[in-house]
Amino acid sequence: MVKTDIGYTTVDTIMVRGKNLATEIIGKFDFVDMIFFTTLARMPTPREKVMVNALLVTTADHGITPSSLAARLTYAGAPEALQGAVAAGLLGAGSVFLGTMQNAAEMLNEGAKDLRADASDVEVMQAARDVIRVYKEQRRAIYGVGHPIHVNGDPRVPTLRELARENGYYGVHWRLMDAMASVLVNEQKKNLPLNAVGAIASIVAAMGLDPLIARGLSLVGRTAGLLAHAVEEKAAPIATQAWKAVLREDPRNELP
Repeated sequence: MVKTDIGYTTVDTIMVRGKNLATEIIGKFDFVDMIFFTTLARMPTPREKVMVNALLVTTADHGITPSSLAARLTYAGAPEALQGAVAAGLLGAGSVFLGTMQNAAEMLNEGAKDLRADASDVEVMQAARDVIRVYKEQRRAIYGVGHPIHVNGDPRVPTLRELARENGYYGVHWRLMDAMASVLVNEQKKNLPLNAVGAIASIVAAMGLDPLIARGLSLVGRTAGLLAHAVEEKAAPIATQAWKAVLREDPRNELP
């Protein structure tokens, strides 16, 4: 038998995790409740809701990015298919853009596996140096640091750190991520301050969630932003202008 524990449908009902969607969920659950209920088969605690809401809001939009450009260009070519535009924006969420929250959370889980919750600052700093050394030796990207625009520090990080502190999620993973940024900036003199990816990964790791959920939440949040770009593209198109601007960079092209 092929089945799922998430839900099923009959002629008269839609059931999700054992609850009737029409009579027990709609109007009673908010969206974060539903994410937890469907994905983890439980309701979130109040502090979990605060943090997940913050992560969804943080990842919703950053203006003109590769994902928003992909969505706008796709919408310009297929305005009848909003789903295609949103999907195009999400398909680029990988190890370079957007999907890096998962990679960073995996890095922190591995780096902190031998650290006690009450590890000293000296122990955390040494663990940070070890992670950086191993990743460099293996020629792996170090996630959660640096930003092409916010070169003096990501403005989202202090707010996310304070929320984590207020809700009991500033633990050893956050400390390790902060220590890694400190090692890179202060000891190795790299302009790689902590960014929102590192902050979100620290929160997801501290919450004990599967790192895959970090990527999933970023996709859910970004979907709202991509919808906004598609709606704006319909009302005030810029995709064709961006495309022609790229064409003009090549002197071989002749545009009217």
